[in-house]
Amino acid sequence: MQVVNWLPRTELPFAAPSRPELLQAPEPYEAFEASGEEAAAPVAVVKPVPEVRLVVERAKIEVPRPSPVTKPAVAEDTAPVAKAPVVPPPRFALQLLRAGRCLLLVELPTGERFQTRDPAYMLLKDMLRAAGLPDSPQIVGDPVRWPLLVRGTMDQGPEAARDFVQGFVSARLEDEPCVCLWLIGLPAVRFAGEANAEAWYRELQVESLGSVWALPGLELLMEEPQRKADVWQAMRRLMARWKTTDE
Repeated sequence: MQVVNWLPRTELPFAAPSRPELLQAPEPYEAFEASGEEAAAPVAVVKPVPEVRLVVERAKIEVPRPSPVTKPAVAEDTAPVAKAPVVPPPRFALQLLRAGRCLLLVELPTGERFQTRDPAYMLLKDMLRAAGLPDSPQIVGDPVRWPLLVRGTMDQGPEAARDFVQGFVSARLEDEPCVCLWLIGLPAVRFAGEANAEAWYRELQVESLGSVWALPGLELLMEEPQRKADVWQAMRRLMARWKTTDE
C-alpha cells in the first residue's frame, strides 16, 4: 500500500505522544525550472557504452609429436653401374672317335652323326690315311651336344661346357688311353684344349687330357683348301707318336 506515515484520528489510550514534525503538512512541490545559462548549455549526450564480452578462449595445448627419424642421405653414385653382359650358352656338337692309338674329338658340321657319304666324313678319312691310321674310326659314345637343356636354371655357360667336355673325354681316356688326342674344330679346341684358333696346327698339353693336337674344323678345311698344307706339315712332325709299332 506504500504507507509511509500513519496518524490516528483520535488519541489512543496509553499511546506515546505524537511527534509534532510528523503532523506538519509538506510544502507543495514546485517544478524545477532551469536558468537561462543552464538552458543554453549543451546537453552532453552520453552514448551507451557497448557491452564488452570477454571471450575466453581455451588455449590449445599442442603436444609435440616425435618427428620421424630421417635417415642420412646417402650420396648416390651418379656414374652408371656397368652390368655384366649376359653370355648366351655356346652351341656345338662333338663326336668322339677312335682311330688306332689316337682319339679324335671332331666337330659335327651339321650337328648330326657322320654319314658314309658326307663330304666332311670323307675328308676325315683322307686325313687318317695320310697320317697312317685306320680310315674307318670307331664311334665312342653318343655325340656331345651343348647346351644340354633347352630350358632350366642349370648353368650352361662356357665354363660349364668346358668342364663337361673335359670330364667326358677324360673318362674315355681312363677306359683306354691314347698317345695323342686330335681336337678338330674350334669348339673342340676351345672346350677341351682351353685354347682358340691361334693354337691351330700346334701340340698342346692339357692337365686332364695329356697331349692334344689342335686342328681347324672339317668344314673350314673344305672352304679353305690351302689350310690342308699347314695340317700336313704339322702332321709330319707328330706322326712318329702313333706310327711306332709294338715290338
